[in-house]
Amino acid sequence: MDELTDPRTVQRALTAAHLYYVQDRTMGAIAQELGTSRSTVSRLLTHARATGIVDIRIRSPFAAPQLLEERLTRRFGVTVHVVPVPDDANDIERLERVAIAAAHLMHELVGDDMTIGVAWGATTAAVSKHLMPKAVRGTNFVQLNGSGNTHTTGLLYASEILSRFAGAYGGSAQQFPVPAFFDDPQTKLGMWRERSMRRILAMQAAMDLIVFSTGSAGSRVPSHVYSGGYLEADELADLDAAGVVGDVATVFFREDGSSDGIALNERATGPQFDVLRRVPRRVCIVSGVSKLASVRGALAAGLATDLVVDEATAHALEDA
Repeated sequence: MDELTDPRTVQRALTAAHLYYVQDRTMGAIAQELGTSRSTVSRLLTHARATGIVDIRIRSPFAAPQLLEERLTRRFGVTVHVVPVPDDANDIERLERVAIAAAHLMHELVGDDMTIGVAWGATTAAVSKHLMPKAVRGTNFVQLNGSGNTHTTGLLYASEILSRFAGAYGGSAQQFPVPAFFDDPQTKLGMWRERSMRRILAMQAAMDLIVFSTGSAGSRVPSHVYSGGYLEADELADLDAAGVVGDVATVFFREDGSSDGIALNERATGPQFDVLRRVPRRVCIVSGVSKLASVRGALAAGLATDLVVDEATAHALEDA
């Protein structure tokens, strides 16, 4: 059996991490104390970082990102987490760096006996791949909105994201097996009266934490709701005519945060914004300046308590 798969690994990784990061011991000294090799100590330290035993934080002496966070926090009334990304990074690299930072924040926020809502999409899919294992008890992860359309049920895509969240924290996954949009608002109202649906809706009403991004038709990393066959051409035209700049969990809004009079919202399966605003912690994750209008709209609507955003988009948000 490989040493890192041994049942004692967690304890050994914890010991090695404490000796190295707290007691400032060398790898050679740690190897001698643990009766192992330097290479195994290195692997134990890597294991400690990967599993969240060790959480490394970088404090810049220039404090530029921190000052930007403070200015945006004061302006928008949310806790802002700015992720440094090189200017020459492409859109995929930018998303990956933001997703990693968001995964670290989730590691801090997820705890025992919580109900956590997860919106499906390209950004939360990226975050789900970087989650660090953390043992919690009695925590449920609930899908925020349906994923079916006329081309696919969407269950595989949405369930993979939800399953990664549940798997990382040892929680349960509660799927929402309905379309993203009903054809008729009356069908939605009828479905919401069903006991099986009321159970999911009750879980959503009791959420302690939600994680989501803003969808945007103009995003350079295509938002799944716009690229995955969920919207017909006439629906896209109606959204444009209504001044829509984005969505959260397939519920649409304008840049001023308003969502009234947007017909498609009557058929959407995502939680209405008054439900979301009651959730104590609401983490919005955004990557790319092309989402600027949508993140401004989400902030104006009061949908976030936390914003994880790349540095270029944070500067654009400050200048807008």
